[in-house]
Parts: sequence; structure tokens; C-alpha cells
Amino acid sequence: MTDELALENQLCFALYAASRAMTAMYRPKLDVLGITYPQYLVLLALWQRDGRGVGDLCSALELDSGTLSPLLKRLEAAGFVERRRSTADERRVEITLTDRGRELRSAACQIPAQSAAITGLPGKELVHLRETLRRLTEALTAHNRSKETH
Repeated sequence: MTDELALENQLCFALYAASRAMTAMYRPKLDVLGITYPQYLVLLALWQRDGRGVGDLCSALELDSGTLSPLLKRLEAAGFVERRRSTADERRVEITLTDRGRELRSAACQIPAQSAAITGLPGKELVHLRETLRRLTEALTAHNRSKETH
């Protein structure tokens, strides 16, 4: 008989442990670049599309502004990004990469392939896992939003 409450049977624990292991694997790679894992995620979003508003970054990264703002302040202090009020709308703060932030992209280019290799999983399996996790996140987010509106 399976123990439904056994730690090893919990999806939540498997995801938690995998997330911690993934972050730990990235740490030494990002230390060389002088950034943290959350800062790396912000930079990934900006390398994908520079000049994003804070709200857009919050959506892309699934973070609230209270969590994102300190990350942006530290990235700005390190010289990787600039925060500016939009000339079109003073309420909007736009985040743009500096030359240093754009240069960091080339130093980070090898990280995804190195990280994939470390997992030992074939490329197709990694793509499938990412898509499964994306669907899981969407389902849980939709569920959580429906609970907030009721």
C-alpha cells in the first residue's frame, strides 16, 4: 500500500528539490558573471526584449513589483541596467540594458547548453519536461486566480 503522505510521493517536494538543485547548479556559473540566479532571470527577459516596463517584467517573470524592484536596484547598482521614467507616460518605468548588460549576454551564452549537459537528460526529454512544467504552471496559476476572484 502506498503512503499518500510519504515525502517521496509528493509532487510538491519533487519540484522543490529540483528547483533547489537547479539553482545550486547555476550558482557557480553566475558567480563568475557577478550575478545571482534571480538577476539572471531578469537579464534573460531583457536580453529577449530590451526596454521593458516594470509591469511587463513582473508578468514575464511571474513576480510582484515588491520582489522585482530590489533586483532591479541591484542590477542598476552593478551597471547592468538603467531605470528611466517613460517620456510618454511618467507613471511607467522602463528598464534598459546598459552596454555592460548587453556584453554580459555573450558571457552567458554557454550557460544553457552547459546546464542541459549537466542534467544528463536527452534534449527531447528536456523540452518535454519544460513543456510539462509550463502546462503545470498555467493550470496552477489559473486555479489560484480563480480562488482569488471568489
